[in-house]
Amino acid sequence: MGGAVGELWVHLPRSEEDRLLTGNFSVEGGCMRIGFVGLGIMGRPMALNLLRAGHTVTVWARRLESVAPLQAAGAAVAASLPELATGQALVISMVADAPDVAEVMRALARQAQPGLVAVDMSTIAPAAARAIHAELAESGIDFVDAPVSGGEPGAIAGTLSIMAGGSETAFARALPAFQCMGGNIVHVGGPGAGQVAKAANQVVTGMGVVAVAEAVNFAQKNGVDAAKVREALLGGFAASKILENHGQRMIERNFKPGFKSWMHEKDLNIVLQTAHELHVGLPGTAVAAQLFSAAVAQGLGEDDSVAVLRVLEQLAGGVQ
Repeated sequence: MGGAVGELWVHLPRSEEDRLLTGNFSVEGGCMRIGFVGLGIMGRPMALNLLRAGHTVTVWARRLESVAPLQAAGAAVAASLPELATGQALVISMVADAPDVAEVMRALARQAQPGLVAVDMSTIAPAAARAIHAELAESGIDFVDAPVSGGEPGAIAGTLSIMAGGSETAFARALPAFQCMGGNIVHVGGPGAGQVAKAANQVVTGMGVVAVAEAVNFAQKNGVDAAKVREALLGGFAASKILENHGQRMIERNFKPGFKSWMHEKDLNIVLQTAHELHVGLPGTAVAAQLFSAAVAQGLGEDDSVAVLRVLEQLAGGVQ
């Protein structure tokens, strides 16, 4: 995907005012100076894809071992979070939750130049994203909430689904970077809209993972080969990416984390809290959230979310 970034940027409509506001963009090369913080399962391959596309990337992390693979690939390493913002056109965060995002953004704001676009690709509450947007605007920083879906495989392949909220101008400036990390990129609306879309995504994926786990457990308890059941279901209306990918992981009993159970619990709690504030009933989501909470309580929080299968197996008396 990196090879198309330069062409994409050249063909974006740009006024002379845009050029003045984006001095850290290299129009000739189509590349930007980008800061990146949050080098975990998702963030590391996302930052690597930016490097491979030719962007100048500076990273920061609390642990030196986290930055080592990026430094080896050509990234610069900032000594502090405020330093990460110096001279960048774009700063991207991919951290755990809203307090972490707020901490990162406030640190960046202390040294950032007006006109910086700050992008958070974590999953946080829509209300939190709107509050961070308003706070950064006071420092002349344009904020884009751009959570992702696709898990570690999508982050590695650069095929993530990116759901963005913020101004059209900020989205357009961040788009070349998004093109290096994602395949389906949608500007959903204003501040917080990206997080609303991600919350809806977690409703569908949370209940989807639980539904596939129930189907696999049901097949096992009937003494039928769950792999053959999955194969049959993939040919009908039950077919889905979750059945295809997560179902295969369940059958292989591959619980290595791509998206950890505690993270799905956290995300569904965001959904339910937001729904509570709006007086929206989400009964299916509530059940799924309880099952992921049970997985965390059983010590499966660091396992992939497909480990919810083990919770259902225990409720049914153990593995057949």
